[in-house]
Amino acid sequence: MKTDPITLEVLKNALSSIADEMALVILRTAYSSIVRDSMDYSTGLCDRHGRVIAHGLTMALHLGAFPDAMRALLRDYGDDLKEGDVFVFNDPYVAGGMHLPDVYIVKPVVVAGEVEGFCCTLVHQIDMGGIAPGSTAVYSHEIFQEGLRIPPIKMIQGGVPNETFFKLMHLNTRIPDKLAGDMRAQIAACNSADRAFTALVERYGSDGFRAMLDELHDYAERLARAEIRALPNGTWSFTDYIDGLGENPQPIPLKATVTIEDDQMTVDWTGSSPQVKGAINCPSPFVKSAVHLILKCAAQQEIPNFEGALRPLTIVLPEGTIVNPTQPAACAARAIIGWRAIDTLMGVFAQIVPDRVGAAGEGGVTFPAFSGWHKGRRFVLAETLAGSFGAMRQADGMFGIPNPGGNLTNQPVEMIESLYPIEIQAYGMIPNSGGPGRRRGAPGILRRYRVLGEEIVIVMRADRQRFLPWALEGGQPGTPSFHLVKSAAGQRVLPQNPMGPVSVRREEVFEHLGAGGAGVGDPLEREPIRVLDDVREERITAAYAFDVYGVAIEGGRVDEEKTSSRRRYLRSAIGADRPAYLQHYLKPLGVSEFRLEGRELQMQK
Repeated sequence: MKTDPITLEVLKNALSSIADEMALVILRTAYSSIVRDSMDYSTGLCDRHGRVIAHGLTMALHLGAFPDAMRALLRDYGDDLKEGDVFVFNDPYVAGGMHLPDVYIVKPVVVAGEVEGFCCTLVHQIDMGGIAPGSTAVYSHEIFQEGLRIPPIKMIQGGVPNETFFKLMHLNTRIPDKLAGDMRAQIAACNSADRAFTALVERYGSDGFRAMLDELHDYAERLARAEIRALPNGTWSFTDYIDGLGENPQPIPLKATVTIEDDQMTVDWTGSSPQVKGAINCPSPFVKSAVHLILKCAAQQEIPNFEGALRPLTIVLPEGTIVNPTQPAACAARAIIGWRAIDTLMGVFAQIVPDRVGAAGEGGVTFPAFSGWHKGRRFVLAETLAGSFGAMRQADGMFGIPNPGGNLTNQPVEMIESLYPIEIQAYGMIPNSGGPGRRRGAPGILRRYRVLGEEIVIVMRADRQRFLPWALEGGQPGTPSFHLVKSAAGQRVLPQNPMGPVSVRREEVFEHLGAGGAGVGDPLEREPIRVLDDVREERITAAYAFDVYGVAIEGGRVDEEKTSSRRRYLRSAIGADRPAYLQHYLKPLGVSEFRLEGRELQMQK
């Protein structure tokens, strides 16, 4: 007999609330800033078969990670799950992990001697050892350089901590107190969820609870199939590019082909780059997460976070490629591929459902990890810098809102300055940045760090300097990202993905200039009053408004006659390979010679 819809809705929301409460427990009890302030973690619940039944309110790009991780855990311990056990693992090649800093801690829920489900946490740990502080070195060539690899093991067995594991972890991290504190936060979240999960099972009874979960999986599948069925049948492809590695980067393609046939969707990543000799190779769970996310974002009704929703999806990830590497490929900085996978899929869906998809944003999180010594102690500060959306057809790109792939936040200036030998000299939007359009992309983010200690070492990954965020319907691509080190002797431009640590000494400055979002529609169709608002709010200068949008602003007002004349001239002018908006953006950076071909920017620095 089927359960009534109201009871199913109550149970679904109860499970979601438990997952959200887990996220709040971690937020309130974590030690490191990457967890507590950036919120680089996820929580979820699974049923007794290891199928996802709820996901917390944090990282969306972890949505597809739990299924592979749970399959690995059940493969190794399916017959050895006891009350009071807690498991830990992180390895991409034997444990369904994504990179070594992302550590799963999972607790089975045992009720009346039977396993009824699992409480799952995934936290980006501040340091797991390896070649670089923060364990995210782009320049790693194999996973053995990246830190401690953990297969599924019991960190707590029958309620008794595995002291060998904790001693091993203490010796293999640069920041043992924060790592231990963050792991305790994960355990606390699992314990909290265990109690609430058990209460639900006892309320409905084991048989009734299991039956309702099966119904909810089927319900999620029906909704997903209905959403896919509402899309047109056909095949579409899009290719995006990572700028590449080191001083002489070579473009790294990501290609996605989506085929829709009635209520089935296949996403094929054939044509993406082979795995590379660098740490941006992306284990498959993270790319799967991007596919799951795009389906939910393109859907017109909410699809519950039940694994049944994945049944209509087939995801093809060729082995030995950058989206499904094989051992011993390095993957510490893999997230850049996951973020770019979202942009690639958006490029496909802009063809399938153009009214629901906007232009490309900043391309995902720039991730610099700062390390040094302060007051006699080692520190690692990992930043997640993002927040520049591409334009939608009816709205300008949002500024300062996290990338759709996650709810990551930029860390508070006051917190950084109080804990580390760093002064944040500037934090805000970059004038004259973002792609012009009838609806403009969001400006890029500026973040400037001055070193107060003797030396800070930076390990970083970034993108979107050569291959700019793509535009739609005659809009212009977004503006490029830059990373600069400034000193009394001048400034140097860093590679987007330096293949070595970057040393910044006392009084020197590290500056992040994030990519700006791309535009939608002809810039000369933008309403002059909107251009005037942008000038008043210091997003753009009056000279930029005149050169790019053809809007003449004098005395704080739009000059209608000069605007009409300027726009007539711009419409009749021959298109340039050095567009005015990029000249305004690049000239202050010392770039005078450049060409823009499509969305590929070529510069002489």
